Amino acid sequence: MDFLSTVKGSLLEGFYPKGWDMARIDACCEKGVTREPFWHSDFKPVECDNIYDFDTYMGHEIALEVKKSHDIGQKLALILPVGPMGMYKWAVYFLKEWNVSLSHVSTFNMDEWADTQGNTLPNTNPASFENSMKKAFFDPLGELTVPPEQRNFATRDNLPTYPQKIAELKKQGAKLVLVFGIGRMCHIAFWEPHFAEDYANESEWKLACYRIGAKLHPLTIEQNAITSFKSRTTLVPCTANTIGPGLFLQADYIIGGADGALGRGMGWQGMSFLTTLHYGPDIHITSTYMPTLPGKLFYLKELAGPLEAECN
Repeated sequence: MDFLSTVKGSLLEGFYPKGWDMARIDACCEKGVTREPFWHSDFKPVECDNIYDFDTYMGHEIALEVKKSHDIGQKLALILPVGPMGMYKWAVYFLKEWNVSLSHVSTFNMDEWADTQGNTLPNTNPASFENSMKKAFFDPLGELTVPPEQRNFATRDNLPTYPQKIAELKKQGAKLVLVFGIGRMCHIAFWEPHFAEDYANESEWKLACYRIGAKLHPLTIEQNAITSFKSRTTLVPCTANTIGPGLFLQADYIIGGADGALGRGMGWQGMSFLTTLHYGPDIHITSTYMPTLPGKLFYLKELAGPLEAECN
């Protein structure tokens, strides 16, 4: 007796995106981190024993990309998330130890809470992604920080400028690095799986650069209630501004993170992580495109399974 044998006629029938093959997703949960033929030759998962290693390794990877581009005089464009966040402390630490200026870096925050018209929270609000980025990354860097005029946040007016700005930077030889987490619904940024139904085919989907006031999936709201709002669902906006595959699939290198453990041996991200690795590229499951790009996906080892029932 399980989900597949009891979903018909239940309140969950039709709740998940139409394009999701739940039996196929379930099969992914048994595969660990075994390499798949569709992975990019330079993509690899990196196991982390605990959250402390995870934050350090991921922060070092970000700092190293900044340093490498700085040392060869290359511009760097970073697409950045607010979640995971622990790696920013370590990125700051390494960059300050190495005394590396970020004057050559332009940043693009991938999403932001918004209403249906795209109006965002004041940037002084504790829940604002812009506020979070300043506190976690930009301000602690001090004089080495990214110049304010080179920081981009996903506001209603600025998000539509991302495609042109990134294209111009790439024309100038900039490297585009995507830093990301994986949502419970396998989103990248807030690009949700149900958006796929709005596009005629994969080619059309891949051209979509952003959405203003996008409707988030209910499980995304609950994920954020648990991970960012201390369980208080009533504080979580139901809509957001977000970049799309037309931007994040342009990445020359990716730095991903899956740290969704909850304690007591439980976690919310294991199925999402393993589906990302094994399902194969599918527009109904956004994160499945990540293994097709070069880079690293850092993960807590417990997320690789076995994913099974446990009483504790």
